[in-house]
Amino acid sequence: MYLGIDLGTSAVKIVLVDDAQRVVASRSRPLTVSSPHPGHCEQDPAHWIEATFAALDALKADHARELAEVEGVGLSGQMHGATLLDAGLRPLRPCILWNDGRSFAECAELERRWPALRATTGNKAMPGFTAPKLMWVARHEPEIFAATGLVLQPKAYLRLVLTGEAIEDVSDASGSLWLDVIRRDWSDEGLAATALSRRQMPRLVEGCAPAARLRTELAQRWGMSRRPMIAGGAGDNPAGAIGIGAINPGAAFISLGTSGALLVPTKTVASNPERVVHTFCHAVPGRWIQAGAILSAASCLAWIARLLRASESDLLAPLGLCPQAPSPVSFLPYLSGERTPHDDPDVRGMLDGLSHATDRDAIVQAVLEGVAFALADCRDVLAETGLAIAEADVIGGGSRSRFWLAVLANVLNIPVHRFAEGETGAAFGAARLGRLAVTGETIEAVCTAPQRVETFEPEPALAQAYAARLAQWRRLYQPR
Repeated sequence: MYLGIDLGTSAVKIVLVDDAQRVVASRSRPLTVSSPHPGHCEQDPAHWIEATFAALDALKADHARELAEVEGVGLSGQMHGATLLDAGLRPLRPCILWNDGRSFAECAELERRWPALRATTGNKAMPGFTAPKLMWVARHEPEIFAATGLVLQPKAYLRLVLTGEAIEDVSDASGSLWLDVIRRDWSDEGLAATALSRRQMPRLVEGCAPAARLRTELAQRWGMSRRPMIAGGAGDNPAGAIGIGAINPGAAFISLGTSGALLVPTKTVASNPERVVHTFCHAVPGRWIQAGAILSAASCLAWIARLLRASESDLLAPLGLCPQAPSPVSFLPYLSGERTPHDDPDVRGMLDGLSHATDRDAIVQAVLEGVAFALADCRDVLAETGLAIAEADVIGGGSRSRFWLAVLANVLNIPVHRFAEGETGAAFGAARLGRLAVTGETIEAVCTAPQRVETFEPEPALAQAYAARLAQWRRLYQPR
């Protein structure tokens, strides 16, 4: 048996997977985000641990026999978060999250200090990444920066609690702006540019490599017959790729989670940081991922559901299975700023084209379309990089909506595929990495593609109507 733990932004999700790669059980616990100031997004690391332990306790209550047989554990998690620990490995402050926009000024300063940043990391300095956050802390909270003995991203902090060791995998480390993505190692020059050194960084491993064993007392708490090996794991999107077997070039996929992304595995680095294409190491050796990322995806649907005081399912049900035409309303999904292609943490969302005739369905459809249009921006900058996308799989919570997938197929004008359990992709991918860390199997034997259960094809007339609406939608963005 293998365990996959995904430390997301809105929830911790855990799946228990057997030797036949069937999901035996799953559990989740919600998480909340605090915003102490506009543009600031934080979480208390203690809440990650509480949620993870609660989910595992619940799993033991119902599946004690299966949990006892766990041999390998994989971790995936939200990327880019800055978890600062003191010399005693205690958090010094709440974690600054991936969608926090406070360090915009520090990004420009970092690029001035380190001219080789883009060539080394394959990325542009943006507030979402970890390194500028540390510069912000150094400037605004100097006493905390001075006390910082270790900097971890979220899942690495979870691993520290589970194992007692500070270890990070190279895919998650790619989101820090301290990693040389070609060498798959920390950049001493990059660390020095932020007044840090390797002493304050975790040890690096590949995502499918053994990292450390679960603490004895925790193995006993969950009734495990042995101390399972915990693999290097992966950032959420690379883990999602592992979950659907997207390890080779051309296996494009869309992540519709709290945030969104359009991602393509590659065997070489094909960076385009000037157009805000992200470059990350994949969770398996000798592979990379090129991605366009948007900061708000399924969170936009959650926002409109909260605003209209209705459940997401109640909002989606009247829309049916496929749009008949684009909504007369347009929506910019920039509720937390935007990454690809704008790199604008200050831009905000917009509903445009409202009238007395506008009803709830038109607004909800516009929200879904706005996210799809933002992913079309990602598609176009990836194409500029030489990565043309002919079809895409979809994972994440948003993949449950057939209407949304039909919108995506027509906006992107490509076939879009759905899996039976696409919303558990990252946790399932983490479980696969846990398996690889203990079995010695080949990556290709384990990381196979699950069966697609449905394909959404674009309809020529509708795709043409969406192409026209996309051109209008792009005119709404006005940089500040």
